[in-house]
Amino acid sequence: QSLPFAASLHPISCLSHWEIWAPRSPSYRPKTFGVVHAQRGATVTLPCVLRAWPPHYKVKWSKVEPAELLENIILVTNGAQHKTYGQLGGRARLRRGHRNDASLTIAGVALEDEGRYRCQLVNGLEDESLSLTLTLDGVVFPYQTSQGRYRFNYFEAKQACEEQDSRLATYQQLYKAWTEGLDWCNAGWILDGTVHYPIINPREPCGGRLLVPGIRTYGAKDKQKDRFDAFCFTSPVRGQVYFIQGHLSFKEAGQACHNQGATIAKVGQLYSAWKFSQLDTCDGGWLADGSVRYPITTPRTHCGGLLDPGVRSFGFPNKEQRTYGTYCFSVK
Repeated sequence: QSLPFAASLHPISCLSHWEIWAPRSPSYRPKTFGVVHAQRGATVTLPCVLRAWPPHYKVKWSKVEPAELLENIILVTNGAQHKTYGQLGGRARLRRGHRNDASLTIAGVALEDEGRYRCQLVNGLEDESLSLTLTLDGVVFPYQTSQGRYRFNYFEAKQACEEQDSRLATYQQLYKAWTEGLDWCNAGWILDGTVHYPIINPREPCGGRLLVPGIRTYGAKDKQKDRFDAFCFTSPVRGQVYFIQGHLSFKEAGQACHNQGATIAKVGQLYSAWKFSQLDTCDGGWLADGSVRYPITTPRTHCGGLLDPGVRSFGFPNKEQRTYGTYCFSVK
């Protein structure tokens, strides 16, 4: 996918002076660039078009990592040759739709690809750049361990999300989830190492009734010592989550999925199926982390009784208990 205009760089009067350019339109605003949307697994193009080819130039694509205070170089080209760097570079190439096209195409978009990218034109000591933001369609969900709330340091929270087919959410993702109705009273880590929780309905245990709805924040915390829950973000994946009815132990649940050529679903996969495939099942089922949950898109009295759609949880029952079915995931 691409922006509705072509973001470009061109010389004004001499090769040492540059400005950002885009075609004029009623909605045009100088140096304002939109967001490129994508889904996980798709191929996406980040547009960057040169109006002229100066001598001795290079174009450098990089990904800005605010949490790490650095830029990771993806690709550098001088027009004739190019070199790629890192894991993302292995999936990236120049589109080269025409002579002046320096747009970057990324194949197999992954969760960690979301963020801000920079296309930089370097011409001797002079350079100019434009920034584009790649966002993924997805869903944010709170996550905690089987031992209860506030058990993760930052690195454990990051690993826990990744094990459930997700990653720590960004602040922007958490904010968007709040605008869509996420209301959660337990504070959790997000990607930049800060801690927050989203509140729609102010109440005493969650900062008090007098505060307005919003994102409550604890700010940056010690990544090694401080312990909270996690807010994870996942995006649609090419596969199917489905339910197997039964009275299964956790081990039997995994085997039941395996017998059908599938795997027991991860928490992120269930949330994605609920959000994007409208999976609605009133029966609790085992998931890969040992929890039991069920997705509800149409709330009804006999399915938890809550008024809002969501993924309901029975927590982490004894794994020998034979009360629940299982949710499986099969790759399409």
